[in-house]
Amino acid sequence: MTSGSTLWDKRRGIIRSRKGGWVIGRGGYISGYSLLDDLVGKVTYFQSLILNITGELPSDSVGRWGEALYQCMSFPDSRIWCNQVGALGGTLRASSAAGITAGILASDSRMYGPGTISLVHGFLSKGLAEYADGKDASQTIRNWVGNKRKQVSIPGYGRPLATGDERVVAMERVSKELALVVGPCLRFAYTVEQHMQEIQGESMNLAAYGTAIMLDFGWTLPQIQQVYAIVVTSGVAACYSEAYDNPPESFLPLRCEDIEYRGHAPRPVPAAGEEGG
Repeated sequence: MTSGSTLWDKRRGIIRSRKGGWVIGRGGYISGYSLLDDLVGKVTYFQSLILNITGELPSDSVGRWGEALYQCMSFPDSRIWCNQVGALGGTLRASSAAGITAGILASDSRMYGPGTISLVHGFLSKGLAEYADGKDASQTIRNWVGNKRKQVSIPGYGRPLATGDERVVAMERVSKELALVVGPCLRFAYTVEQHMQEIQGESMNLAAYGTAIMLDFGWTLPQIQQVYAIVVTSGVAACYSEAYDNPPESFLPLRCEDIEYRGHAPRPVPAAGEEGG
């Protein structure tokens, strides 16, 4: 037995879990809580979701904040990339699970959605460390962008097709109503926003706002990514449902002439026996 296989051999044929599990005939357990006795009907679904990810049962305020974040990503607009994938699933009569899950997978993009979180987290966590060491936010921005770029692009600041982010305004209201304390990462994020507005007119988007608060909650990057993972579900489900309720294959139908062809010009097909035939 080699040392490299020791870990695998210890787990061979055995599933070990710190999260919990199902005791057949009795119920399920999550991080020391009885799912059926301690949690069901007593805490929100989002509190259970966060408990499953972090191992800590959050307060009701944190659970409600997480639910509000998901609501902010629930636009039932099939023009949005991931929602369009869900709508295509609905119009093709894919199963609900397949169509909606495909839309969720399409949201894992470095342009928007959960796929952006690693970059946003990287900037905020590194920038906050520099800020705590006495560097100002403008220096952090310059360090991130470098001297070669004319256009300043910071993860979590700016938004495709729109200026400003109305969802941040809604979440700020929710955070205030829930009496969530503004922590050091969110304060730093606001400081960066001031500089970005001065130099480029860009403001913080929902990814930066949500990630900053989750960092202030003390969550790690994998935990934050896992909380964000299915954030677009509601909007995708709406577009899948609407497309499914309409006649099959009626979502965004195209004629051949709607497609701009840029390939070879029409060519004759050689007759049998001719060269190349």
